[in-house]
Amino acid sequence: MSAARHPIRFLGEALAFPPPEASGPEGLLAAGGDLSPERLLLAYRSGIFPWFNDDSLILWWSPDPRMVLFPKQLKVSRSMSKIIERGDFTITKNQRFPEVIRACAHILRKGEPGTWITEQMIAAYTELHRLGYAVSYEAWQGDQLAGGLYGVELGGIFCGESMFSRVSNASKAAFIQMVREQEDRGCRLIDCQMYTPHLASLGAGPVARAEFLAMIRGAF
Repeated sequence: MSAARHPIRFLGEALAFPPPEASGPEGLLAAGGDLSPERLLLAYRSGIFPWFNDDSLILWWSPDPRMVLFPKQLKVSRSMSKIIERGDFTITKNQRFPEVIRACAHILRKGEPGTWITEQMIAAYTELHRLGYAVSYEAWQGDQLAGGLYGVELGGIFCGESMFSRVSNASKAAFIQMVREQEDRGCRLIDCQMYTPHLASLGAGPVARAEFLAMIRGAF
C-alpha cells in the first residue's frame, strides 16, 4: 500500500472519523487511533476500513470507487457449480475463526511482500468475533481446513476482509456459501473494498463511493 500525496488527518482519542469524502485520491482518509471494537464498528458503519503494515501507524481508507457484490449478482461458473454439487468441500461457519484469520495472514499473495493482517489486527478481529460481529467461513476436505474467509456482519451488509486457499477453489466455495447465506439473512451487499480479478470473476464490481455510502447508511 502507498500513501497518497494528500493531507492526512491524524486521529486522537475521540471516537470520530473525518467524512469519507475527505479521502485522498488513493482512498487514504486518516492515520492513528486504535483498533478498539467501538472504533472498528464506527469505521465500517461509516464506509471506512483499516489497512496498514506492521511498521506503520494504523491507516484508515475509504476508496472511490468501492468494490461491492450484490448477492443476486453472484456469478458461479459451470465448473464451480459441479464442484459444489459433488460436495468436494464441506462449508461451516464460525468453527475455526482463529485458524482462518491466521491462515489469511500467512498466505503468500502475488505482488505483496508481507501481510497487512498483523498481530494487532488479529487481536482486534478476534475480539470482534467474541462480540459476535466478526465471522469466519471454513471450507473443509475431510478433517483438513482447505480454505476460508472472514469478515464483519453488520445488519444488511457483510464487510469482507480476507480469504485463503490451501486447495484450489476452496476459498471460492466458502465465498459462494457465504454470499448465499448472507442473502438469506437479508444482506443487501457484500463490501469487497478493493478490486481484484478474483472478486470480479465472482460478480463483484465497482460503485462510486457516494453511491456506496448512500447504500450502507440505509443498511443498519
